Amino acid sequence: MTIPYFDWDQLDTLFLDMDGTLLDLNFDNHFWQIHVPKRYGEKHGISTDQALAQLIPRFRAAEGRLDWYCVDYWSNELDMDIALLKEEVDHLIAVHPDVLEFLTTMRQMEKRLTLVTNAHGKSIDIKMRKTVLGQHLDRIISSHDIGTAKEQDGFWVQLQQKEAFDPARTLLVDDSLPVLRAARRFGMTHLLAIHKPDSKQPIKDVEEFSAIHSFAEIMP
Repeated sequence: MTIPYFDWDQLDTLFLDMDGTLLDLNFDNHFWQIHVPKRYGEKHGISTDQALAQLIPRFRAAEGRLDWYCVDYWSNELDMDIALLKEEVDHLIAVHPDVLEFLTTMRQMEKRLTLVTNAHGKSIDIKMRKTVLGQHLDRIISSHDIGTAKEQDGFWVQLQQKEAFDPARTLLVDDSLPVLRAARRFGMTHLLAIHKPDSKQPIKDVEEFSAIHSFAEIMP
């Protein structure tokens, strides 16, 4: 689909996802697909490939639930300090190109910028320490604060109780298609996907959604 034109005068609020949208998803993919299996294998005396084979079914069983995004859940499940393991590879945390320039422009235009993420608070803290994103945002809301993952319909109703917004005057940018669909069911019409959440992976099929390769494409 083509890149949409936004009449910025008609938008007050931007809801921005973190991992894959503002930040390169390469960190998270590397962490769960390579680093955790490596450390899990070392802990249990098995190869990384054997560890991954054991972990994949456990990961898939949690997908779509808040547990999947919960650092504490996986620390308990795997008997490993997940937050500490994240810090071992935190050099991979990176802001996507043109993001900071876009956020600066939006602040100058007096738009409200809210990070709305499924990430657990401990993950958010690590990433805010490694980047300067926090100083560009008005508020950070984690689905863990609400108790429902963003791809679940109840999330958006509860979010509106925490962060008042007009769905008709709000833009959601997210790399997750299930999240975008849930927001659309709620009544949000300004929705934007990301073509390349992970800089090391091929372009993603965004299906029915408009999408951008870079925030420079929608810079006013």
